Amino acid sequence: MVKIRLKRCGRPKEPVYRIIVCDSRKKRDGKVIETLGHYDPKKQKSKITLDNERYDYWIKCGAQPSDIVSVLVKKSAKEVVA
Repeated sequence: MVKIRLKRCGRPKEPVYRIIVCDSRKKRDGKVIETLGHYDPKKQKSKITLDNERYDYWIKCGAQPSDIVSVLVKKSAKEVVA
């Protein structure tokens, strides 16, 4: 099964995450099918960049987003509307 989840990057104690598409059997930092965006929780206003067209494409193909990614996508949609 294909999952949309976060991959940790950045320095120690300064995490930055990539929103990725990968096989659910791979490790968190394992092989990636595609990178969809970035999430930086340390910024004053957490910065989320996401390619919505590719996200929708993967959802239509049957990819399952993790709980955190679902929340981030909703948050980024609210920012675009506001």
